[in-house]
Amino acid sequence: MEIERKFKVLELPKDLESYEKEEIEQGYLCIKPTVRIRKSNDNYFLNYKWKNKNVKENKAIQNIEHEMPLTKENYEHLLSKIDNNLIKKTRYKIPIDNNLTVELDVFHNCLEGLSFAEVEFPDVEISENFNKPAWLGDDISFDSRYDNTLLSKISKYQPKDFEN
Repeated sequence: MEIERKFKVLELPKDLESYEKEEIEQGYLCIKPTVRIRKSNDNYFLNYKWKNKNVKENKAIQNIEHEMPLTKENYEHLLSKIDNNLIKKTRYKIPIDNNLTVELDVFHNCLEGLSFAEVEFPDVEISENFNKPAWLGDDISFDSRYDNTLLSKISKYQPKDFEN
């Protein structure tokens, strides 16, 4: 079970390059349920995820998720079958209080200029009591404009489309 919240980024943290990072490519073979391929540095994965419908409404996104490794050859074969655009981003892993990590995604190519952050939680209670760092802005967990499956359909990022 994945329990996460997404946030706008008010400002990028200083010394961003000092944090662990991944160079990510991801494409979608299917949106509902989500079937995604991902290259993370030199590792390759197939991910299958769907919304957990057996939960009460709360502040966190809750998905049931399965991830399986792929070979480079499998990834490259499936890459030709993705719908829409391949998403490219740098994900910075920034440790914060309570053994939590902010995953800051800075997008590239057609999404250049977009960034937002996700925090995964061990349980719903911790997600509901989360005190975000000052550099994180509004909670956008349920704002569909920030859904990666929908972002893959954008041919050019327009900041005005993401203003409230």
